[in-house]
Amino acid sequence: MEILLWSVVALIGTAIIWKGSGLLESSSARLSAYYSLPEIVQGAIVVAVGSSFPELSTTVISTLVHGEFELGVAAIVGSALFNILIIPAAAGLSTRKQLRASRDLVYKEAQFYMIAVAVLTLTFSFAAIYFPVENEHAIVGEINRWLALMPIGLYLLYIFVQYQDTLDQGEKVDTTGISAPKEWGKLGLSLIVIVVGVEGLVRAAINFGEIFSTPSFLWGITVVAAGTSIPDAFVSVRAARDGRGVTSIANVLGSNTFDLLVCIPVGVLIAGTTVINFSVAAPMMAVLTAATILLFLLMRTNMVLSRTESVALLVFYLVFVVWISAESFGVVDWVPGLPPTSPQGSH
Repeated sequence: MEILLWSVVALIGTAIIWKGSGLLESSSARLSAYYSLPEIVQGAIVVAVGSSFPELSTTVISTLVHGEFELGVAAIVGSALFNILIIPAAAGLSTRKQLRASRDLVYKEAQFYMIAVAVLTLTFSFAAIYFPVENEHAIVGEINRWLALMPIGLYLLYIFVQYQDTLDQGEKVDTTGISAPKEWGKLGLSLIVIVVGVEGLVRAAINFGEIFSTPSFLWGITVVAAGTSIPDAFVSVRAARDGRGVTSIANVLGSNTFDLLVCIPVGVLIAGTTVINFSVAAPMMAVLTAATILLFLLMRTNMVLSRTESVALLVFYLVFVVWISAESFGVVDWVPGLPPTSPQGSH
C-alpha cells in the first residue's frame, strides 16, 4: 500500500513540475522579450534557469529540508544522464527524418559540456583530498563555499564565450500584448508550483529508500531525475518534430551544463559546507563522461543522429539503470559505499 501511495505521489509531483516548468519557461521568455534582454542572457541564463529550476530546487530542498545532499547530487547526475541519453533518443525516434547536428554544436557545446563534467569531478576530488571526512566504508570529503565557486566560475566563462559568439547578432522582438506585471505573477506562481512538485518527488525518493531498504540515492538518480527532466524532454521532442535538430540537442547540453556547474554548487553555497561521498560520486561521473562521449561520437558521424543510434542511447541508459539498481540492492558491489552505509547529510 505504501509503495502505491508514494508511486502516486511521484507521478503527481512529476505532473506538477511539468505544469510549473511550462509556466516558468513561457513567462521567462516573454519577460526577456519585454525587457529586451540580450540573446546571451536569454539563452545562457533565463532559458537555462527556466528549464533547470526543478533540478535546482531538488538540490536546495534535499540539502536544507531533508539533510540529504547526496540525494540532490544523485538527482542532478541522473537528470544529466537522462538528458543526454533518453531525450536525444526520444527526439531522434519521434521524427521520420534523421536528427541533424552541427559542427558548432559538436565542437563547442558538447566539448564544453565535457569540460563541465571534468571540473565538477575535480571539485569532488579536491573535497576528498584537502577536506577528508573519516569514514570506514568510503572516501568522503567536505565541500565548502570556496570549492563550490570553481564550477560556478566555469559557468561564467561559458556565458562569456556565448556572449562573444552573439556580439554581431541582434533581432528586435515584438513585445505587443505582453503585460510585465502579469508575467511576473505567472513567474512567481510557477516557482511555487515547481517547488511543491519537487518536494513530492524528494519525499517519494526518501520513502522508497526506506520501504526497499536501499539508499535514497537510487531513487534520486532514477525517479527524481526522470521527473525533473520531463519538461526538457517535451521541449526537445517538439523541436525535433519541427525539424530543429540542433535546437533539440542544444537544449539538452545547455541545461546539463547549468545543472552541473550551478545547481550542485548552489546547494553548497546555501548550506555553507556539505559532505560528498567520493567513492560514489567518482563512478557516477565516469558513467556520465562515458555517456557524453557516446553522444558526442554518435552526433559526429555525418552530423546526424540516426534511429539506430537513438536506440543505442536507450540501451546504454537501460544498462545503467539495471546496474545501479543491482548495486543498491546489494547484488553487485562495484561502487564502495553505495549500500545503506553511505554517509548522508550535511554538516
